[in-house]
Amino acid sequence: MYGAFATQQGNCSNHMFQVPHSCKKDPVILDLTPEAAPENRTEGCCQSGLLSAWSVVPSKSFSSFEIQVGGLGKMTTVHPPVNLTLLGPGPGYTCGPVSDAEPTVSSDIGGKRKVQVFRTWKSTCTYSAFLANKSPVCCASLSSFYNPTVTSCPMCSCGCSEAKQNTSSCISPGNAHPNSRDDTDVLQCTDHNCPVRVHWHVKNNYADHWRVKLTVSNYNYKRNYSNWNILVQHPGFNQSSKAFSFNSTMLPTVGFEDEVALFWGYDSYNNELLQANHDQLGSVTTEILLEKDADSFTLSNGWAFPRKIYFNGENCQMPLPDTFPMLPNHDVGLHPPPLGFLLLLTLLSLKQLLD
Repeated sequence: MYGAFATQQGNCSNHMFQVPHSCKKDPVILDLTPEAAPENRTEGCCQSGLLSAWSVVPSKSFSSFEIQVGGLGKMTTVHPPVNLTLLGPGPGYTCGPVSDAEPTVSSDIGGKRKVQVFRTWKSTCTYSAFLANKSPVCCASLSSFYNPTVTSCPMCSCGCSEAKQNTSSCISPGNAHPNSRDDTDVLQCTDHNCPVRVHWHVKNNYADHWRVKLTVSNYNYKRNYSNWNILVQHPGFNQSSKAFSFNSTMLPTVGFEDEVALFWGYDSYNNELLQANHDQLGSVTTEILLEKDADSFTLSNGWAFPRKIYFNGENCQMPLPDTFPMLPNHDVGLHPPPLGFLLLLTLLSLKQLLD
């Protein structure tokens, strides 16, 4: 095997001289690290089992390994693998049946020669947050410049067990920092009881643009989130936008009713969402400037807030629409003043000074 390894060798007592890497019929195979020795590597291997999102780092969005199968005797028919299971890590992925595909073709001799394999099979594995987690891991809160009310995460977004109690899994702000050495997550006690909160604040309304502040907070005292990403679904992204402190890109809208933007941190700057400590939460934040679409932009009826938010692929629990910050009864100050009005104020001020 090259580019990966089987976790168990199994019973290879029938092989006296050339002992195989594994003799199990259902081996568990793990990816090698990037530091693997050259003799154990193969092309496109060795990502430590960590696959980046294709939109973020395409070169690290795949991994491969090779297996040489022996002991086939006179068998001429090659059968596809069965019972394929993907752990990435933990549960959540369900793999479909292995089916025939067009034989894979690769380049050789600097692209001058095409080499085709004997057979190719494929299986598509789909992810379900419900299978991976019995309760959500993220929630969203909302606020705006035109309403002092902050819409918090829904109560018990990620479960209600032991909320607001100093227990092994929940500690109130200001109390002693957890010192347990096991892998159990310890959160700051909150009404939502989620390890991660995403906050969307509508900050400014300009003549041709509007501005949002996006903040991701970590309530977990024992876990950092490396190479995190945020997916935001909002119709406002059908116009040009700019994130000032995050990387960003637009994704294909297949399966989504509205435009979808992907955000992630800069390497060695904010691509790691640090754990909470005794003094403060771990957090990363950016402001986003969005161009207005004159036909659709409005501050009414909660239009300026996201339809859905995902953190690391996990759906964040959104507040109900009837709890969104709403416009006041009058909209004074919500629309940018016209230029003529600004000039009039300036002239009046100068006249008052001269008098």
